[in-house]
Amino acid sequence: MIQESIVKLVQYGLATGLVEKEDKRYTTNKILELLQMDAIDEEYVKQIMESDGADQSVVGELESILGDICDYAYEHGLMEENSVGYRDLFDTKVMSLLVDRPSNVIRRFWELYKEDPVKATDAHYKFSQDTDYIRRYRIAKDMKWVAPTEYGDLDITINLSKPEKDPKAIAAAKLAKQTSYPKCLLCMENEGYAGRLNHPARQNHRIIPVTINNSEWGFQYSPYVYYNEHCIVFNSQHVPMKIERATFAKLFDFVKQFPHYFVGSNADLPIVGGSILSHDHFQGGHYEFAMAKAPVEKEVVIPGFEDVKAGIVKWPMSVIRISGPDTERLIELADKILLKWRGYTDEAAFIFAETDGEPHNTITPIARKRGDMYEMDLVLRNNITTEEHPLGVYHPHAELHHIKKENIGLIEVMGLAVLPARLKGELEGLCKAIVAGEDLRKDEVLEKHADWVDELKEKYTFTAENVEEILKKEIGIVFMKVLEHAGVYKCTEEGRAAFMRFIKSL
Repeated sequence: MIQESIVKLVQYGLATGLVEKEDKRYTTNKILELLQMDAIDEEYVKQIMESDGADQSVVGELESILGDICDYAYEHGLMEENSVGYRDLFDTKVMSLLVDRPSNVIRRFWELYKEDPVKATDAHYKFSQDTDYIRRYRIAKDMKWVAPTEYGDLDITINLSKPEKDPKAIAAAKLAKQTSYPKCLLCMENEGYAGRLNHPARQNHRIIPVTINNSEWGFQYSPYVYYNEHCIVFNSQHVPMKIERATFAKLFDFVKQFPHYFVGSNADLPIVGGSILSHDHFQGGHYEFAMAKAPVEKEVVIPGFEDVKAGIVKWPMSVIRISGPDTERLIELADKILLKWRGYTDEAAFIFAETDGEPHNTITPIARKRGDMYEMDLVLRNNITTEEHPLGVYHPHAELHHIKKENIGLIEVMGLAVLPARLKGELEGLCKAIVAGEDLRKDEVLEKHADWVDELKEKYTFTAENVEEILKKEIGIVFMKVLEHAGVYKCTEEGRAAFMRFIKSL
C-alpha cells in the first residue's frame, strides 16, 4: 500500500510539473529516506520510471495519497500522534520533497513577469496549490453563496478550511517551548520552516520578493483563499501596521506592478483592524468585490483637488472614492483626508477622534486600476466603545452576534462575509428544527438564533424545500446589517448630512 502511495506521489509531482522527469529516481529516494524505508519493489520502480506526467487524474487524489502516507508514518512510529496537527506537520514535510528551492521559483516568476504579469501570478497561484500550501481539498469544503441586498450582491462564506485542532494537540501546543522564531505567520522566516504544533509547517511555502515604494516586501498567496487569487503582500521587516501617506504610495506602487490585482490594507487600530496588526501587510487579488462594483451616489469637489474625481459610495460603510490618472495627486488627497479624519470630532454624529488620549479614527484603504485611471476607496473607521457596545459602537451589535461577532476587517469591508465554521452545523440544525416546529430555546446550541427565527417566521412560510434557501438569503441580510453597524455614517438623511460635514471640512 505505501509503495503504491509513493508511486502516486511521484506521479502527482510529474503531473503538476513540480517534478521533472530527470528527478524521478531522486524524488523517490528522498521519500524513502523520510519514511525510513530502505527499498521499493522493482515493479513500483518500473511504474515510476514509465510515468510521464500525462495522467492528470492523480491530481485529484492528493488528499488520499497524503492520508495513506500519514497513516503509514503513524503506524511506524514516525508521527507522535495520529491527529490533524501532527498529520499537517508530517504531510507538509512530505510535500516539501517535491518543491523547488526558492531561488529557482523566484527566477521563474520574474521570467514570466517579463512576458506578462498575469502569466507570472497565474503560474505562482497554481504552484501554491500544487505544492499543497493551498490545500485545494480543504478550500472545497468552504460553504459559499451570493446574497442579494440593496447594496448589491454580497459574498457569504462559512470558513471550513481551517481544521479544528485535536484537544491533545492544543494541550501539547501549550506545553511546547515558546519561541519568537518566526515572530509571526507573516514573517519571511516562515519560508521552508518545519513548523510545530503551535505554528504551521511551511516547507512547501515560497515567497516572491517584491520592491514596493523602494522597500523590500514579500508576495505570497493566502493558504485559506477566501476569494480568487487571494494574495498577501507583506513587509520584509516585522514592523506594526500603520496607515500613513507612505501606505497609499505602496498600494499604488503594487497596483502599477500588478494592474490586474486590487490591493488594500486593514486599518491600524484594534477592533477595526483585522487580525494581524503586529506585521505590516496588505491583501489583494484578482477579484472584484461588491464594494468595487458599488456606484458613487454623490459626487463631491474637494478644494485644491478639482482635478481629482471624488464622491461618496453607495455602500453600508462610509466610503470616499477618489480617482484619476495621476497617482501622486490621489496620494496627496488620501493623505489630506487621513490627517483630517485622524483628528476629526463631531459629537452630534457620535464621532470622537480620541477619548482619554486613546485615538479612535483611522482608514481602511483599497487601491485598483480601471482602464487608464487609478482608483482608491477610503473607508472611514472608528473603534470607540461604550458600556452599551463594549466590543465597539461601529462593530456588529449584540443582536447580530449569533451570526457574526468577529472584527470587520478589509475583506468584510469590501463585501465578503467570512463567517465562523460553527455556522455550518447550526444552519443544518436550524433547517431541521424549523421544519419540525421545535422550540429553539430548549436547544443550547441553537437558542442564540431563536429571536431571529421568530422574526423570520413572520415573513415566511417555511417548508423542507425552502428553509435552507431562506436562511442563506437572510444570513446575507444580517451581514448587510453588520456592515451598516460598522459604518460611521449611516445611510440615512441625517447620516449623509454628517458625512458631508466631514467632507466640507477638508
